Amino acid sequence: MAVESPHHQYVVRTVVFMGVYVALNVGAISGIFDSVSPPGTWFLALAVTVPIAGQIWATLALIRDSDEYVRAITAKRFIVAAGVAMALFSAWGFSESYADAPHVPGWMIYPLFWGCFGVLSPFIRTSRA
Repeated sequence: MAVESPHHQYVVRTVVFMGVYVALNVGAISGIFDSVSPPGTWFLALAVTVPIAGQIWATLALIRDSDEYVRAITAKRFIVAAGVAMALFSAWGFSESYADAPHVPGWMIYPLFWGCFGVLSPFIRTSRA
């Protein structure tokens, strides 16, 4: 019996969590939930958040279950991407407040984070500070 690698488990978890995330959002965009009224709309908002939390857990599980090198590199990439995403989103928020920039919904921090993670990862190749 072969033991699945942490990377294989991560891929499976990602496919499951992002499949639920996409299905809920496609349903909302296509109008399936248009007849839902509060508190159902609050439930929908929270339901879409569950796979996001699951994906973060999947990434942290990958870090936990990987060898020292992968753990250090992935953790550093995760932390740097989070910092850059928060800085960029905060800069945009201040631009909305002070420079009348158009509003960006708060949920955009999640795709911004993963975008930062993807862009920065090739440049973070060591665990050194």
